[in-house]
Amino acid sequence: MHRILFVCLGNICRSPTAEATFRALVMARGLADRFVIDSAGTGSHHVGERAHPETRAEARRHGIEITHRARQVTHADFARFDRLIAMDRQNLRDLQRLARTDDERAQLSLFRSYEPGADDLDVPDPWYTGGFDGVFALCERASAGLLDDVLRHAR
Repeated sequence: MHRILFVCLGNICRSPTAEATFRALVMARGLADRFVIDSAGTGSHHVGERAHPETRAEARRHGIEITHRARQVTHADFARFDRLIAMDRQNLRDLQRLARTDDERAQLSLFRSYEPGADDLDVPDPWYTGGFDGVFALCERASAGLLDDVLRHAR
């Protein structure tokens, strides 16, 4: 079983998009029974809220329904998940501070590090910049690279 947690700041834009695009890819490849996929935020200000309306609308345009409710990442997530995938360097730093051991820090990575040819490793935050469609497309590319990496390193 592969357990993946996507993490951004508020858990209403980027990480739910990454969760949804990765889940859709896993399902399309018939691998859903081999994965636990979730998302969370480093901040608490949106806990319990649905994903941003434009995030949900963009996913629907691609045939994906996002029903996720925002939650905050906790230290217990290091035990629940194999990989905690940060949407940008600030969230990666926040996760590094939350990690208590080198093994926990080894679970961390940047989502776009799995995107072939990525020129910037931060997923832009559409809450501030707009571009929900661009974030969706980039999450699809990074999801494909992440799935390839997970399967390549599977036991």
